[in-house]
Amino acid sequence: MLTFFRRWPVISGTVILFLVLTALLAPLIAPADPLKHSFRDATVPPVWQSEGDWDHILGTDTLGRDVLSRVMHGARISLMVAAISLASGIVIGTSLGLLAGYFGGMTDEIITRVVDIWLGLPFILVALIMALVLGSGITTIAILLVLLAWTPFVRQIRGEVLSLRTREYVLAAQVAGASTARIFVKHLLPGILGLVLVVATFQVASLILTEAFLSFLGAGIPPPTPAWGNMIAEGRDYLTDAWWISFFPGVAIFLTAASLSFMGDWVRDFVDPRLRQLG
Repeated sequence: MLTFFRRWPVISGTVILFLVLTALLAPLIAPADPLKHSFRDATVPPVWQSEGDWDHILGTDTLGRDVLSRVMHGARISLMVAAISLASGIVIGTSLGLLAGYFGGMTDEIITRVVDIWLGLPFILVALIMALVLGSGITTIAILLVLLAWTPFVRQIRGEVLSLRTREYVLAAQVAGASTARIFVKHLLPGILGLVLVVATFQVASLILTEAFLSFLGAGIPPPTPAWGNMIAEGRDYLTDAWWISFFPGVAIFLTAASLSFMGDWVRDFVDPRLRQLG
């Protein structure tokens, strides 16, 4: 049994599956409207405390909104924004990594220097300025996360392609007169798909954490839309009297990020036989 749990990501996979199902089914299974407020029910504690009740299992916030429902709907926001930005980051980063690694020379130099310059920019400051200029919202946070998501793919894919382009089957395709597009699609892409999957698994955890952090600072999803980051921000002034307002969104962020990180470790070991842990 212990070997089975070591070989397969049972716990992290279960948490991720639960998160995805909760996000998809939130409108159907959430016990209340996440935006409906009632000052009469403000700061009701969780059900296991003396003043709690089963109508609000995880309690309510300062406006009387159900915390459990808001956490469930917050999962929808986090996954939607992370999925959009990750998909864009994969396309942009993988394309640039392929170009840099395959062509080398000036192409590689330009792309690499652009990545270095972008990584040198203070991202939080850029995010705050963009939020000020464009206004906070889902569109703004998606753009910011796209700008953050592509750079890890460029560096990792470039390094892998530098190795793949010297393989015999790639050189044979070049000698046979295969077009660059055909070499990319038929020979290079299959060789980097595993790496793309590994980087994406780690990156989605980083994107969810970044979205929560920006929402906490006010540069992400604006209230009253339920997002884990702004829920923590809304409860930070009430940690002594109503700790549950910030605590449960924080737990959701922690479990999501930790599970995705563990899943990334497993995917990395699985796609690379040299790292696979079979003991």
